[in-house]
Amino acid sequence: MQEFFAAAIQHTERALCDELRELGFTSVRLNRGGIPFRGEWREGWRACLQSRIAQRIYIVMGKFPAATPEELYEAVRSIDWQPYITPRQTVSVRSVSVASNIHHSGFVALRAKDAIVDQIRDAQGCRPSVSRDDADVRVFIYLANNRATVYLDLSGDPLHQRGYRRDAGVAPLRETLAAAILRISGWDKRTPLIDPMCGSGTIAIEAAMWAGNIAPGLLRSRFGFERWACFGDAEAKELKSLCGELRSEVSGEKPRIVAADTDSCALEIAKANARMAGVRLSFRQQSVLDLQGAGGRRVLVTNPPYGVRLETEPDFIRKLSGVLCRLHGWRVCLLAGSDEYERAISVRPV
Repeated sequence: MQEFFAAAIQHTERALCDELRELGFTSVRLNRGGIPFRGEWREGWRACLQSRIAQRIYIVMGKFPAATPEELYEAVRSIDWQPYITPRQTVSVRSVSVASNIHHSGFVALRAKDAIVDQIRDAQGCRPSVSRDDADVRVFIYLANNRATVYLDLSGDPLHQRGYRRDAGVAPLRETLAAAILRISGWDKRTPLIDPMCGSGTIAIEAAMWAGNIAPGLLRSRFGFERWACFGDAEAKELKSLCGELRSEVSGEKPRIVAADTDSCALEIAKANARMAGVRLSFRQQSVLDLQGAGGRRVLVTNPPYGVRLETEPDFIRKLSGVLCRLHGWRVCLLAGSDEYERAISVRPV
């Protein structure tokens, strides 16, 4: 059994924990910064494909005391890197250092990188190259209280990069955060849902994918683990089989999901993104201030504009509060980007 770690955006850990348990992963426990779980290698692949909320999926390669640069070097070098890295692979190392003797994270990454490439050079005669921007193998070191945890990144590019959003529009919302907001909102995947300030359509698209049980990783062209030295034809065949299993589980559930915005250009972007994602939405050019509560119960989930990101009209927040007050029987979930929203809107935040 391998130990994995699903990294989370701050404050979305509980939503990610619930998601992983719902997906059937084992030994899942709530933790700050992300969620540990256990399983065979295939479970790491499955997490990359199925998790909507995780930012990255790591495998834990080892945990060691590392109070000195020498101790850190020897600990990282003691891990067998040869199944994953050859001189033909490129490698990158990131690190974070907290409350440790080696306080400079850049130096932590440098010593860890030296340990890895020295091992490969001694075993195979030459060193792999370092690539900062697009490495085949990505390593992360978390050093806290003089103890290092060494992670190997299965994801490659961050998991919020689904592959459907060719144009993000202005001030885009990460797909993983949109998925977390939807889960936190309490939406049951059946009640009609509207995002009245949809921008590039991320919340509405994520809602449609969740309702339809479309694994978000199916839209990606490649994951990091596919670039490792140990990923060959047999592994590629097994991954293809796993993707086929997930595609067979796509549901016919199609609740009414409306993406609305005042900006016609934003709506065109949202439509294009929805087509790329393979989901069907209803689109409406409309101001949120014209929203009416007639027509039965709805769920409203949105990321409203706020001054730091986008210019808003005078009194917009006060007017929005008035709109929300007339949506009797609706469930409303806002991503409050500023204290102004909490002050102006008389609802209890979650």
